Order: sequence, then structure tokens, then C-alpha cells
Amino acid sequence: MSFAAIMPLERFVCRQCAKAPLRRTFASISQTPKHEIRSRPTNFGSKASRRSYKTVEEAKSRYRLGPFSWQAGALFLTAGIGLTIYFRYEKARMARARIAEANKSIGRPLVGGPFHLTDHDGKEFTEQDLKGKYSLVYFGFTHCPDICPEELDKMAGMIDRVKAKHGNVMKPVFISCDPARDTPEVIRRYLAEFHDDILGMTGTWQEVKDVCKAYRVYFSTPPDVKPGQDYLVDHSIYFYLMDPEGDFVEAIGRNFTVEAAAKVINDHIADWKGKIDRT
Repeated sequence: MSFAAIMPLERFVCRQCAKAPLRRTFASISQTPKHEIRSRPTNFGSKASRRSYKTVEEAKSRYRLGPFSWQAGALFLTAGIGLTIYFRYEKARMARARIAEANKSIGRPLVGGPFHLTDHDGKEFTEQDLKGKYSLVYFGFTHCPDICPEELDKMAGMIDRVKAKHGNVMKPVFISCDPARDTPEVIRRYLAEFHDDILGMTGTWQEVKDVCKAYRVYFSTPPDVKPGQDYLVDHSIYFYLMDPEGDFVEAIGRNFTVEAAAKVINDHIADWKGKIDRT
């Protein structure tokens, strides 16, 4: 075999051999295990690391708590309490409004109406004199042994509590169911022991009967009483609250304490939207 014939083969072999190391190099790189390939460590400093850790912890905490926090809970609780108080107040106010509306005079009044009496100063007094202020009307008599004094003491307490909150907006009235013995002078001296603001009323037997009928008050005093004659007097025991327009608002019975009765009156006065005399 000649040298020329051998040369191409050598040239071919040398080329193959030249390529072999390159293939091995790429193979060694590609076959390097994944766990041996590491990224270059990055050092951001201890402060940055702590900040990053804190942010992650906050994110985890927020994820656990959801969208709520103690500030949101406090706001929710405050709003709930405020709404509860408001709705209770509105419910009570609407109940008072229904009572007052149901008792208002439509055509013939249910309670109250025209009357003609004489006050403890000897002056004429009618239903028109009740207008302008809230009126608290009580029926009794000066010879009453126990019930009337107790109720007039309660009336005095109600007057003071209403004045303390709203000023001079109420006119308290005592109407005698015993006109034969309760003259204006007798009534004036009697009421002075309870409260100076109470205005006493009396009249003839027929006038007293008419006002008792207007207020739906039971009245048992005999019409023809002779001087010195002994007799019984019986009557209903209620305080009648009238608004500044002269309409009946509510009846307050003996089951009410002074505080409870004063609250009823104060609440109705607070609900009043019209004019009211404070003189």
C-alpha cells in the first residue's frame, strides 16, 4: 500500500480524534449531577435579612387572621352597640307615638274636653288654660286619708324631675271631687304642703261632675250634701298627661314609681315637635 493511500485514512482518523475530546467535554458538562450546580451565594447583610424575615412573618400572620384585626373588631363592636342603642330608642319612641296618636281627639275626644272650674286663687279656669304646656291632671279631695297624700307626694317628685330636665314646661293640676268641702281657700292651703306649682281646682257639683265625665273619672260624691254631713268620696286614681294642644297623651297609674312616671313624661316632652311655653 502506498503512502498516498494511507494519508486520507490518517487524515480521517485525525479529524475523528480531534472531534472526540469536544464531544467528551460537552458530555461531561451535560452529565454533571443537578445537585452539584449551585448558584452564587448572595449576601444582602443582616439588616436586610431580618427585614425580609419580618415581612414573611407578617404575611403569615395576616394569612392566619384573614382580613380582620383587633382594630376592625373594636370598630365592629362599637358600631353594633351604637346601632342597638339607636334601634331601642327608636322602638320606644315609636311606641310612645302610637300611644299618643291613638289617644288624640278625633271628633269627640276619648279623654279630656271642655270644662269650667275655679282655681285656688278664685279665678276662672277652662280647658283652654291647659294649652301651651304639658299638663298633668289629678283628681282627688283634701279629706282623703292616705291615697291622695301619697299620690300628691309622687306628683311633687315628678314635677321636680321634669323641671330639672326640661324646665318650666308642665302645668300640674289638682281637681277636687269634693266641691262641698273643698273651697278654693281650703285647696290652696292643702296643696301648699306638697308643691307650690300644683294648681288646685274646684267648682259646683255639676261642674265637677262634667269635668270628671270628660276625663272618664269615676265620681261618687252625692249632689246634695248638708253642712256637717258625713259621706264617702270615691274616685279613679290616675295622672292624666295632656300635650300642649290639649290632647290626651297617656294615663299614669299607681303602679308607676316617681322615677318611672317622670321618665314617661320626659320622653313625651322630648318627642314633642311643636311649640311649648317655658315661662
